[in-house]
Amino acid sequence: MSNRNVFDNSLEELNQKVFKLGKIVNSRVDASMQSLVKQDLELANQVATGDLEVNELQSKIEESCMLLIATQQPMAKDLRKIVAAFKLSINLERIGDLAVDIAKHTIRTGEQKALKPLVDLPRMADIVQQMVVLGIEAYKMEDPEAAKAMAQMDDEVDHLYAQVFRELLVFMMEDPKTISQATYLIFVGRFLERMGDYCTNIAEEVVYVETGKRSDLNL
Repeated sequence: MSNRNVFDNSLEELNQKVFKLGKIVNSRVDASMQSLVKQDLELANQVATGDLEVNELQSKIEESCMLLIATQQPMAKDLRKIVAAFKLSINLERIGDLAVDIAKHTIRTGEQKALKPLVDLPRMADIVQQMVVLGIEAYKMEDPEAAKAMAQMDDEVDHLYAQVFRELLVFMMEDPKTISQATYLIFVGRFLERMGDYCTNIAEEVVYVETGKRSDLNL
């Protein structure tokens, strides 16, 4: 087997690990939001205590990237592809950490009666999950245009967060008894907003792989 074939096979194995990490992280985002909406403390505890799989897989991706660079000495686009895989894994791991944070807030609120039916927060989580899938697919297909489309999705996440913040602020002003739970929900919105930012980071890495340039996706 030629050196190029060995490299291609190793790179494909690395990519498969990244794809797997994306699926795991997305499932954790979904579970964290489900635990909040349904006030499912058992599910929240599973998310809050089950971060080891994400951390271990991210570490394996990091090791694979370092090994490929050290042994194959890739250049140009090949090197950018490896670096992008490493950075994707970091951003995905951070999204997983934020899912844990959401679960912990669910645990803190316990079985308190919800202030209101949650609509915008689950919508934010849904968009984040779509962004993760789109980002992974854009990386897989080497499609910078698909990656750029993620910037608009992040704008929607930001808009929803601003809406959530304003609405919960009104609750707190009208009834001080709601301050504790409303504050927790604002934090959840902030966590989801940060997830959108990490997804945008992923999109920027995809564009960088193809163009070799760092650019603002909103331009």
